[in-house]
Parts: sequence; structure tokens; C-alpha cells
Amino acid sequence: MATNPPKVRIEIAANERLQNLKKAFEKKHGESPLFYACAPGRVNLIGEHIDYCGYSVLPMAIEQNILAAVSVNNSGTITLANTNPQYNDYSVPCSGEIAIDRENPKWHYYFLCGVKGIQEKFELASLAGMSCVVDGTVPPSSGLSSSSALVCCAGLVTMEANQKSLSKVALAEICAKCERYIGTEGGGMDQSISFLAEEGTAKLIEFQPLRATDVKLPNGAVFVISNCCVEMNKAASSHFNIRVVECRIATKMLAQARSLDSSKLLKLAQVQTELQASLEEMLTLVDEVLHTEPYSWDEICKVLDITPDQFSTELLSANTQHVTHFKLHQRAKHVYSEAARVLRFKSVCDSEPAESIKLLGDLMNQSHASCRDLYECSCPELDELVDICLKSGAVGSRLTGAGWGGCAVSMVPCEKVESFLQAVRTAYYLPDPRKAAMEKQSLFVTKPGGGATIFLEE
Repeated sequence: MATNPPKVRIEIAANERLQNLKKAFEKKHGESPLFYACAPGRVNLIGEHIDYCGYSVLPMAIEQNILAAVSVNNSGTITLANTNPQYNDYSVPCSGEIAIDRENPKWHYYFLCGVKGIQEKFELASLAGMSCVVDGTVPPSSGLSSSSALVCCAGLVTMEANQKSLSKVALAEICAKCERYIGTEGGGMDQSISFLAEEGTAKLIEFQPLRATDVKLPNGAVFVISNCCVEMNKAASSHFNIRVVECRIATKMLAQARSLDSSKLLKLAQVQTELQASLEEMLTLVDEVLHTEPYSWDEICKVLDITPDQFSTELLSANTQHVTHFKLHQRAKHVYSEAARVLRFKSVCDSEPAESIKLLGDLMNQSHASCRDLYECSCPELDELVDICLKSGAVGSRLTGAGWGGCAVSMVPCEKVESFLQAVRTAYYLPDPRKAAMEKQSLFVTKPGGGATIFLEE
């Protein structure tokens, strides 16, 4: 695997989307782009809400992506535009600190996260002036990582425009860190697969150190993505960060119960490492130590021997200060069981038993049940859609991405794909005019795509 994002010379006229983007850029700026940058969205096949707990995940890049056309100039300004008219133009000076308004998570702030990440990495007092026009085919707020793809595309653009060089791993780590400027405390899966993906293979992404291992998916089935048409913006709500906080508190409680130094432990995976325990042993520990009733501030402070002020500043995030009760048992149980499912999924793919498609489908179904019941990150529309997918011929179906809306991913035997698509279309999309209008970009077969790339015109 090449260490740096590839640079590919391409005939723009042979690619309709690039050709349209070039025309839009020329119309707006009166010049041709110097280069193009592309970062894919992703679908997570299994391993939901466990990357920020330190556990491996198993995503693949999808063909839908964020694409930017870019020229570099001495204007002293970074100018951003989007081919989608609902996203307004924006410009910012190249020198001084880039401000990101996390209270108002508009599209350009995600782009500026990537710019800021590169600026800080190289300690650039002033950035190169840029004109950028962005075009996206990843449905927004759908759980397919459109926001992270935009951050990654922006990081790649800024690196190239400022004539810097970074490896894919370094770029993934920078983009995972800088996306937190918008207020989302994610774990790094989305940015890692966006840079480290390779066509034709899913990846097991491991953290600390970050690395990606090929996972060959079975030949007899494909993955189909279906959008439940409920949008959820992670940065605009506190659902996501509440789960991060609950896992952080559960980490401290489990560490405390086993007399570990909890001051340095923030992730559930760290407790397992410290105890040198198996995931099964961690699940037993969760049942022994944590009760199923929600925990109050008072109870947590008492057990951890901290003040409410310490609890507020050390364990909560800015947008979770209002939360009064925390479901620690359920969240930790999901994380440890989901981490085990990821390893089992990879093991089945590696060993290719005769019933591998059924085994993988079962793991996906268990994952959805855990996300729905223990992590409570599904929603009625997603549950309905998953149910329809299973009745329509999928061997496994589950929510993918943060949840609370967005997409399901289903594993469908190759011979059933056409009947599956028709059945889901009829049962979920066509009865509702709003969903029917969105169906074309909401229901599609996907295969593992490649990672972030720079295109240069031939």
C-alpha cells in the first residue's frame, strides 16, 4: 500500500462529473482548476460506536464521494463554493486563526476543519490562497460519513495547495483530530477508511497505532445501502456525544471496581488491556459491577470520589452538561459485545466456511439488535427499514453510521438482488411521496471503493 495519497492523471472530458465540475469552476472563477481532490464516504459493515472506545471496526469505502476542484492564488483568501445551491459560498482570510462555529455546523465549517488541521500540523502562519468548488454525491446526514469525507477532502486539498506531503495514516489522524473542532467526539474510523481504503476490499481498522488490514468479503453476496430518509447531524445534536460520555464514565467505574488507576483511562478498551482480560470476561465484569438502572450525577461522583465540578469539567463535553442520568451498563455491554462481533466477522471472512454468508448475516442482525436495545441509537424508521430488508431477502441488515436516522446496510445473496431492491422499493419508498422522491439516491448496491485521491488533468 502506497504511503501517500495517490496522484492520478486523468482525462477530464472522459468523466462526466469531473467535466461538469470543471465547467462550474470556470464559470465561477474564470479560470481552470489546478487540480481535483476526492475523498469517499464509507459504509461500516460492523463495529458501531466502538472506534472512540479504542476498538477495531470493519468499514469499506463506497463509490459516492466528495470532490473538489481547486486553484491556488495569491489572493490572501480561501474561497469556498458548492455545486449544490442550498449551500452558500463562504470565504476566509489565509492568515490568522481559522474560526469554526460549533454552535452552527454549516457545510463550510467542516471544510475549514480540514484546512485548520493542516495549518496547525505545519504551523503555517499564512496559507496559500485557494478557490474551491465542492461537489458531493454522499447523501448528507445519512450515516455514510459525508461530513468526514468533506473534512478529509479539505485536508488533502490544503496539503496539496501548500505543497506539503503527508502519509495517508498521518492525514487520517490529523483529520480525525481536527473534525472535533465542529464538536463531534468521534473515534477516527471515518477518516481512516477515507484515506486507507482500497478498491475491492473492506478493511479492519485498528487504532493505536492506526493500521488497516484487508478483509476479503465472500463472493456470493453484495451489500445494499438503504436510507431511511431521516437525517441526523451529529454535530447539531448531543445524542452522539452523550454516548461517548457514557462510555467514558463506564470506563472509570469499571477501572475503579478493579482498583486500577482510573485517572489515565478514558476508553473501555484500555480497561480490558490493563486487566489482560478477554472480551467475554469484560462482559461478565460489566454485569458484576454496573447496574442496569441509570446512574445519577450524585451516584457517579460518590463512586469515583469526585466533585460535581470535576464531573462536569473532566467527564462531560460542552453539549452534554444538561444530561442528568447515564446508562452505563447498557453502553458498556454493547461496546464489548460489538467488539467481539467485529473480530468474529473478520475471522469468518478469513476462513470462508461454507455457511459464511449466513454467519456474517447473523452477526449483522445481532449488531442491529444491540444498537437498538443497548445503545439506543436506532429510530423507528430505521427499525422498520431493517425489518423490511430482512423480509425482502437480506441475510443480515443493520443500521450503519451514528444512527438516529440515516442508512441501513444489508447483506443480500447475489441471486436475490433484483427482487430485494424491488421489494424494498415497494414496501418502504413508494408508499410515501417524500421517500419516493429520494429513492434513486437512497437505495443502491455498493462495492468496496478506493481511498482519497488527487486528480491532475492530462
